Amino acid sequence: MIRLGITGGIGSGKSTVTDIIKLLDIPVYIADIESKKITESSPVVREKLMKAFGNDLYEGHKLNKQLLASYIFNDKYKLAIANSIIHPVVDQHYCEWVKSHQHHHIVALEAAILYESGMQRLTDKVMMVYTPLEERIARTMLRDNTTREKVLERINSQLSDDEKLKLADYIVYNDEKKSLIEQCIEIIEKIK
Repeated sequence: MIRLGITGGIGSGKSTVTDIIKLLDIPVYIADIESKKITESSPVVREKLMKAFGNDLYEGHKLNKQLLASYIFNDKYKLAIANSIIHPVVDQHYCEWVKSHQHHHIVALEAAILYESGMQRLTDKVMMVYTPLEERIARTMLRDNTTREKVLERINSQLSDDEKLKLADYIVYNDEKKSLIEQCIEIIEKIK
């Protein structure tokens, strides 16, 4: 089995590429979605987060996402604490998911912060979705109804595209010059 990582910065088109990969009959674990589920449902994560950030972090069984974001957004130390609680549980969940998909020749893991979280170590190959910066900014501003400054803050909190390009095994160029579908098919054929 080959475990393919899919990454790219905010507004790069990761979700579109992930949808194409799914159409190629490759199961995809979407780390962001699963992480949110785990943060809501895992008693271990809930207990550790409340111990680190206070009991008001959860209202019943529901995480107060805005409150957690306010604690960790511009505080690298608190972000590291939250990550040290959440990421190991997500990693374990992903590994169990991979085992349950052993009958597939290729499985994929989509994670915006694949390198930042260390999850790349759980993959065999990495595909990066690359989109020019200004296009990413414009897409994200439109999608999230937010300001250029807020988008740039989020972009700057992630590993740079230059670094991701150096680390990736394959690159999908989402710049409207070549079909995303064709690029994804070519990459999957190479991986097989």
